[in-house]
Amino acid sequence: MTADLALGTYRCRAIPEAAVRAAASGAQWIDTAPNYATGRAQTLLAPALAAHSSLRIATKAGYSTAATGADAVHAGVLTEDQAAAGHSLAADYVRWQTSRNRAQLGRDRLDLVLLHNPERAHSGDRAALHRAMRDAFVALEAEAAAGNVAGYGVATWAGLEEEAFTVGQLLALAAEAAGGRHHLVAVQLPVSLVMMTPIAQALDGWGPLPAAADAGLRVMASAPLRGGELPGMVDQELADLIRPGLTPAQACVLAVASCPGVTNVLLAAFGTSHWREAADAVAQPSLTAAQLREITGVLASP
Repeated sequence: MTADLALGTYRCRAIPEAAVRAAASGAQWIDTAPNYATGRAQTLLAPALAAHSSLRIATKAGYSTAATGADAVHAGVLTEDQAAAGHSLAADYVRWQTSRNRAQLGRDRLDLVLLHNPERAHSGDRAALHRAMRDAFVALEAEAAAGNVAGYGVATWAGLEEEAFTVGQLLALAAEAAGGRHHLVAVQLPVSLVMMTPIAQALDGWGPLPAAADAGLRVMASAPLRGGELPGMVDQELADLIRPGLTPAQACVLAVASCPGVTNVLLAAFGTSHWREAADAVAQPSLTAAQLREITGVLASP
């Protein structure tokens, strides 16, 4: 079974229109962050979220724009130095940013809040990083207990691949933060035919994707087209190997959507045709493990 498409707003050129399009297509999730679109992404999404109450929203905590940093300093949740760094896992800041996210998105309760690239904190000091993440999880558990957040998780670019943390460690930190049953429900990481390490690992039954699936976590695959660059790197011959009749972009999306453990593929569709093309791809039968092995083998060969 292939994963579902979700709207990713990181490089989305027309966020309000894309959100309406995603809702009309039946997409269930939109992924965003308070620093996307130079800090405007969440307010741009608010009207579509108000009009489509069934849409589920995943947002983040961690990064700050210059304006957000100044507001956080004024609120007493960041120091000047922390604001200047542009990223913080400080528990007070995570709590404050979660409240700000709710206000900007117009939602009393957020479906998912992800710590945004937590590996940026305490680079090279894994123990300090884990303490900071646990403390941030404590803040998010409090938000869940207050009914402000349904669940939380981690959105990472390199943290899982570089083993700054593992899925098992995330679960252990969440259990420690909650004192038992926790609300960690999702991970987000890049999965593509360029960043295909998670795919290769999953086919061998290890790595973050099987670990997340075994724990029942939602797995959101980010950058499936590598910011739109990947289709230009995949020729029609490779696309036909993946699935005859698909365009290179469709083939790339289907490969990610077929990866074991992936539940959602985040796509920043630029127009109706792009979204429809991707939707047609994930409507295809899933690639088998044998087909994925062949594809990764071809790509890995010199």
